[in-house]
Amino acid sequence: MVKRREMALKKRELERFKRILLEEREKILNHLKDLSESAESDLETSLSGDSADLASLEISQANIHKIGNREAILLKKIEKSLQKIEDKTYGECLMCGENIGIARLEARPVAELCIDCKTEQEAKERRYSTDDKGKTLALEEMD
Repeated sequence: MVKRREMALKKRELERFKRILLEEREKILNHLKDLSESAESDLETSLSGDSADLASLEISQANIHKIGNREAILLKKIEKSLQKIEDKTYGECLMCGENIGIARLEARPVAELCIDCKTEQEAKERRYSTDDKGKTLALEEMD
């Protein structure tokens, strides 16, 4: 009987995370639509502008592009997480296969690594960095 209760709780948690992910996806899609409309409006306005307006437009367009790219990446992570819910693999760490803690998933529903593996990954990233040309630079380990 305990197992049945645990499974129901897990199912409830999965449904809650699915709802959170779907809501976040909807927000991002709406924001991307707004960004696109804003970019079109800025472009139409600037066609009759001077060079200062064009420079301002370029900066604005670059910022919109940057935000759009960031949100597109998050959108892909959300889609991947939703697929994992369907596949019943949501919440499993990609590195060690252990369960990702509920607190971590609540903080970051698209998390693919448990906190231990994420900490290990970040430590490796700090030890190795790249310069502006993509060349790997080994950094000294801190004691």
